[in-house]
Amino acid sequence: MDVTKILADLRQEKDQLEEAILSLERLAHGRGKRRGRPPAWLNEMKQKERATTKGKSASKSATA
Repeated sequence: MDVTKILADLRQEKDQLEEAILSLERLAHGRGKRRGRPPAWLNEMKQKERATTKGKSASKSATA
């Protein structure tokens, strides 16, 4: 068992892990509010959601 080889391998893995951590931290930090127009499917989902919530609130007020 060559201890120096094991140490060299571990140091190499440590460097790779540090690079991966830095990359993930940059990605997490760079994620802000998205700019631009939302996709059409997202707008459709929001409109459907609004329509169902309006229908539910109207029926509740009519029964009350």
